[in-house]
Amino acid sequence: MMTVAEGGIRRGKQLSGRRGKERIMMMMIVEGTAGRRGRSMRGHLSNTITGGAGIGLSRPIVTHQPPQTQSLVMRCLVTNSRGAEMMNEEDDSIMKMKAAEEALEEKQKVKPSFELSGKLAAETNRVRGVTLLFNEPPEARKPDIKWRLYVFKTGEMLNEPLYIHRQSCYLFGRERRVADVPTDHPSCSKQHAVIQFRQIEKEQPDGTIVKQTRPYIMDLGSTNKTFVNDSPIEPQRYYELREQDTIKFGNSSREYVLLHENSAS
Repeated sequence: MMTVAEGGIRRGKQLSGRRGKERIMMMMIVEGTAGRRGRSMRGHLSNTITGGAGIGLSRPIVTHQPPQTQSLVMRCLVTNSRGAEMMNEEDDSIMKMKAAEEALEEKQKVKPSFELSGKLAAETNRVRGVTLLFNEPPEARKPDIKWRLYVFKTGEMLNEPLYIHRQSCYLFGRERRVADVPTDHPSCSKQHAVIQFRQIEKEQPDGTIVKQTRPYIMDLGSTNKTFVNDSPIEPQRYYELREQDTIKFGNSSREYVLLHENSAS
């Protein structure tokens, strides 16, 4: 007498040996080897097969899948894995494209600056190994009027006047390597002050605007100050000079009177 497991297998027919087991396994696969059905199949196939030389003995049905089924399952797993990897790669590509677009937008918002700054600016402002304490402004121009400085000491004029119309600026100080007009008095700084010619716009009485190149003076942070008509000026600030103004540097007794070629004698 043969007892057969439930689950759709025909009763009364002896299924023994290797072929019988393989048929039972194939029906297990048909009924549900995937997912949750596989777990329910183990309950249905919990009965035992007895017969032949093993009458009276029992053993559980072997539930291992044949190689063909294992190969199919592995292919499904690999396909799913590849699909997930492709989706992840697509997501990464989209995120990288968005990040690149955002970076490009930010770059377009920030306009480039080609101005020198820091140490590089200082290095390009060196003359004969000395770093200048000032930079000429964009409106710097050579004057179209022949300006002159007449030097007086204790009321007496010294030598010839200083012609200051041949360039756009003139540096005063004790550092002879860079000073255009040396001032050797001990109270004067190495780079004391600068006279800078600047092109400016001035309104005329009739309302018209005329461009003129005018002289300005700026103290470069000297220790003992710069004086215009006996009044000290603030450092690092331009002051417009006018004809017949008198300039003094530090505690020096020399006076520099500003005139030009058309000034009254």
